[in-house]
Amino acid sequence: MPHIAVARLWFEGNSFTPVPTPRSAFESREWGSGAGHLARYAGTATELGALHAFLAARPDWRATALTCAGAQPGGPMTDDALRAWRAEVEAGLKAQRFDGVYLSLHGACVSESDPEADATTVARIRSIVGSGVPITASFDFHANMAPELAEELDGASAYRTYPHIDMDAAAARALRLLERHLGGAPRAFGHIAKRPMVLHSFHMRHEGGPMAEVWAEAAAAEHAPILDASIFGGFAWGDSPHAGPSGMVWAEDPGAARDLAERLADAIAARRARFAVTLPDPATALGQALASPPGLVALLDPADNPLSGGIADTPGLLRALVDARLEVPAVFAFLHDPASVAAAREAGPGAVLTRHLGGNVTEAFGRHVIVEAEVERLTDGRFVNEGPMERGAPVDLGQTCVLRVGNLRIICTERKESAVDPAFFALHGIDLGATRLLANKAKNHFRAAFRDRCVAIVECDAPGPAALDLAALPFRHVPREMLAPLQPSVPP
Repeated sequence: MPHIAVARLWFEGNSFTPVPTPRSAFESREWGSGAGHLARYAGTATELGALHAFLAARPDWRATALTCAGAQPGGPMTDDALRAWRAEVEAGLKAQRFDGVYLSLHGACVSESDPEADATTVARIRSIVGSGVPITASFDFHANMAPELAEELDGASAYRTYPHIDMDAAAARALRLLERHLGGAPRAFGHIAKRPMVLHSFHMRHEGGPMAEVWAEAAAAEHAPILDASIFGGFAWGDSPHAGPSGMVWAEDPGAARDLAERLADAIAARRARFAVTLPDPATALGQALASPPGLVALLDPADNPLSGGIADTPGLLRALVDARLEVPAVFAFLHDPASVAAAREAGPGAVLTRHLGGNVTEAFGRHVIVEAEVERLTDGRFVNEGPMERGAPVDLGQTCVLRVGNLRIICTERKESAVDPAFFALHGIDLGATRLLANKAKNHFRAAFRDRCVAIVECDAPGPAALDLAALPFRHVPREMLAPLQPSVPP
């Protein structure tokens, strides 16, 4: 009966977000262990959901779920939080002997003092379990992969969709690689190849464009002796020595793994110019959105996208919406603004408040917008994702409110969770069928559930922690030449 250890650290760190991510941010989303924690994810389209299904199909297997932690992307993970997670996981690994280890990692975790936290974590786990215990892992497509991970692991796989609707499939592949090893199959050899560049992720969607072409090349090559062929776009705002895209291949032959990984890295590099992008300012983008055909149109602010480490507090897009005095039903999602939520709850529905919205965390991205708003709705902030991303997973926004300024509804929350699922809007009483403009701090993940609901999706460039101009950011670990701007080509 194989007995495996399971641990999870799912966190993408934006090195330029001014607020670090403490343990409380994980505890409000995921920080747990044991059979009860694993059972929470049964039937969900998540990595732990895949693990639950894997074990259910193999009654002779046993798994001990060590600490599993996940938080929305944000500023660097605090050293205290990372130390606490590692201490719990390492104590569990030392407490008993395991036949194998499965790790669910993001791959772009940065902490206050460690810009390569995932690679450090894997090395520490390897030092505890020794060379004879196989370790496999699943990673986010936006991982900044250190090449040495191929030496520390015995197999790995990555999400193959963006938006990420296949988290469970990536975990299932990593678990099958672990099963293969424990079944006595020949050793798997890994290779990670990188090229000196950092790319924006706007044109990395799986349904078309340059990265979709590389995914197709990887899939076509995935036959014996190749066991897994994965590609990574990297996370542009993670200031890591290994930032940027890469190819990762596992094979029964080391030469085959190396040759294909290098070929995939070359394939990404050959398309470099096609990943460049320019975007209009918020006011111009608003005009473009309102000129779209009848129906729901989305206006996105990717620079403050919570799933890129945004703070959900920058005021640029909100100011454009308020100044426009919109004549159509519109929604702004969202502001992470516990103070406005508290004020709305104290005043009650129907009350009119004067609020300073946005620019409360920092004025580095603009000063707040002053509004007089009616309290339209209060909620407990709880819903279950409809999907396809993380389908079935519960979400807790803390308490929330909807403020109304003319035709514009503004959603404020106590906790910072992205607004990329239809259930987020249903919770707040938003009838998307009766809404003309849906303004959102979001980017590509929004498209998973809303691409077919919207007649158009327009993106703008506003100041924020995940803004377009990488060369203007204070990178310390990435050479400046890797950040050189490119002239954009025709979008996919």
